[in-house]
Amino acid sequence: MASKVSLRSKGKSSKGSSKSSEEKSATQSFKEWTTWAVKKAKVITHYGFIPLVIIIGMNSEPKPQLSQLLSPV
Repeated sequence: MASKVSLRSKGKSSKGSSKSSEEKSATQSFKEWTTWAVKKAKVITHYGFIPLVIIIGMNSEPKPQLSQLLSPV
């Protein structure tokens, strides 16, 4: 037989909760937005760090050539 899935939380019941449904949805929206923003920031940091270092290096004095910036020596 197929087992039934319960959607109830295992913590304390929310019968005595003083939060309204608007506060819960606002909190949930904030958590979702924060998660979305952190994921985007990780991707931007991952792909943008090396180009940022190259741009900063190209604008420094003395002006190096691109090959000098990319060579390990």
